[in-house]
Amino acid sequence: MVTGATGFVGSAVLCRLAGQDQRATVRAVSRTRPPAALPGVRWVEADLADGPSLRGVCDGADVLLSLASYVGPDADRCTAVNAAGTAALVAEARRVGVGRIIHLSTCAVYGPGPHRGQDVAELTPAPVSAASGSRLAGEVSVLDAGGLVLRAGLVLGRGDRWAVPALVDAFRRVPAVWDGGEGRASFVDVDDLARLIVALALGDGAGAGVTGVLHAHHPEPVRNRDLMDALAEHRVLSARPAADWSWRRCLDSLAATPGWVSERQFTLLAGDHWYRADAAWELAGIAPGPGPLSRIGPAARWYRERGGVAPG
Repeated sequence: MVTGATGFVGSAVLCRLAGQDQRATVRAVSRTRPPAALPGVRWVEADLADGPSLRGVCDGADVLLSLASYVGPDADRCTAVNAAGTAALVAEARRVGVGRIIHLSTCAVYGPGPHRGQDVAELTPAPVSAASGSRLAGEVSVLDAGGLVLRAGLVLGRGDRWAVPALVDAFRRVPAVWDGGEGRASFVDVDDLARLIVALALGDGAGAGVTGVLHAHHPEPVRNRDLMDALAEHRVLSARPAADWSWRRCLDSLAATPGWVSERQFTLLAGDHWYRADAAWELAGIAPGPGPLSRIGPAARWYRERGGVAPG
């Protein structure tokens, strides 16, 4: 059972599940008319913000992959989908005896940082937005049900409407190396994240019964300067960053030039926000791969066409 199946991460997970050599049927939830058929996938209509619509969606399921979220500015919808909706979904899963629940959350629940290589137990969540606060609230029902919460870093790849578009908008307004470009952050390619989620869902190794919270991104953080160079190489950025501006000059330029990325978001992109993530890959029994910078090429056209447009 997969919620968020038409979303950025959910669609990547669904494609990977559909390609598995297995007899199991995948049930996928869509709020609207579902997309084209996939082998072994059965679509059902339901909406996390509409509790009664969830009745029966988990019937017969062994595993629930809770991948739906709302990350926009509407605080009421954040609560309805991420907190109340997740709780209603988990309650329905428990009612029918689903044995395994995996829920996708975000490292944004930790707040502004800086964070430098801490594991889950070494951090206290301090969300600063309605989206991250409601996603933290949504984790509670999953953990109470004995489920697994995956807190992901920034997710890259075709379909990314936030991370790289935000970098493009920020670079247009701050066309330089940002305070040495040494800030590091945790990233993961969407297909690698999908591999991890499916391995934890279907594997019968050490990860089969794990509960609690794990970080879910590539174990090696990405230095901001390296990411910006890679984006310039693939013509996602208009030029390779050259001049090195101080942090104060960066913030002044950001504030003086119209755009949609806020100072808080710029700090998230340019400063240290990286988290230890070895455990999830070890428990899943799979390698994390070469890292998100090596995956930018296949998504470059998507990014070039989208530019720095604000997520909508």
